[in-house]
Amino acid sequence: MEFEHHSLAIVADENIPQVESYFSSLGSVTRVDGRLLTNDQLRDADILLVRSVTDVNEALLAGTRVRFVATATIGTDHLDIDYLDNNGIGWASAPGCNADSVVDFVISAICRMEGLLKWLLADGVVGIIGLGNVGSRLYRRLDELGISCLGYDPLIKQDRYPILSDLDSVLAADVICLHAPLTIDGNHPSYHLLNAQRLGSLRSGTVIISAGRGAVVDTAALQAMLGERDDIGTVLDVWENEPTINIELMKRVDFVSPHIAGYSFDGKLTGTEMIYHACCQFLEIETDRVGAKVLALTLDHGDLDIVISEKTDVVNAIKEAVLASYDIAEDDQRLRGQMLHCRESERGTKFDQLRKNYPVRREFSKFRIANAEELATPVAAALQTLGFNCH
Repeated sequence: MEFEHHSLAIVADENIPQVESYFSSLGSVTRVDGRLLTNDQLRDADILLVRSVTDVNEALLAGTRVRFVATATIGTDHLDIDYLDNNGIGWASAPGCNADSVVDFVISAICRMEGLLKWLLADGVVGIIGLGNVGSRLYRRLDELGISCLGYDPLIKQDRYPILSDLDSVLAADVICLHAPLTIDGNHPSYHLLNAQRLGSLRSGTVIISAGRGAVVDTAALQAMLGERDDIGTVLDVWENEPTINIELMKRVDFVSPHIAGYSFDGKLTGTEMIYHACCQFLEIETDRVGAKVLALTLDHGDLDIVISEKTDVVNAIKEAVLASYDIAEDDQRLRGQMLHCRESERGTKFDQLRKNYPVRREFSKFRIANAEELATPVAAALQTLGFNCH
């Protein structure tokens, strides 16, 4: 390489967990506010580590010595990949790092919507738009649970999954989960995929769960529709124009959160580890074996056991386990509490503070059902399918 890796200047988003633990062996690490990052802050930087709030483009990088950019997120729509490639700047993302976290979020949302889980297990259908890392994992978990799914993703081979169908069929499902990447150009742009016309065509009782990219939904049209109809359920984790979100829309949505569906501790730490390995590969150096050490130092080894009520049925057992491990209602209360009790000029800052100071949240797979052997076989099997440890 053209520089010695031990003297690298690394600029990193302050919300990337344990970034010093992984990257300090490569050089000096400076933490910054990713949303306010400027070109001047990167003048002497060699490596840039970001999350989805930072647009990485010519305006940010021109005149700097940055040679490698990594985002600790699944999506790459905030990276100008053409610019990076054309200027010989290496780049990497963390595909799949927090996919299980987002799936946990969706399942928690389903458990919180009154009567929805019972209906889906009996006769309902979940429509999944976007079958990448998140959508495909959501499909597998729901399918193994016995919930029927339909999928729409024009960007993959149409024989990859048996559930692939057309968009209209997916929009006729009981629950519509949005996990498409944000694309504006090309043959199948996802920008405002759910526009006024498609929103207006939704059947009574439909539930929309948006936990991918905010602009996949025309939120002005969604706000207008929710002002006219009270028969559509909504869960929004992502918003257009973050962090200054639409408060009037928020008031009409059933459950809201500040873009934290993928914010499990496990998912974020995996993202850090993935971009560390990608950086070492770019530098053509061996990776330090820091992963296990970081986990040992940072994980809370507290009680992650869950006890399920005996003689309960599958529906109630799932709700007990899911909401004991992660309850979206808590995020809903935190966001509403901040947004409704601050000045309008403070809302963006409050939104980002909720993300920066997000409590440690563990994924379903890190919880053990302590009394699994005492539960009915179908109940234990359902919990195992969702990822809980039943051994």
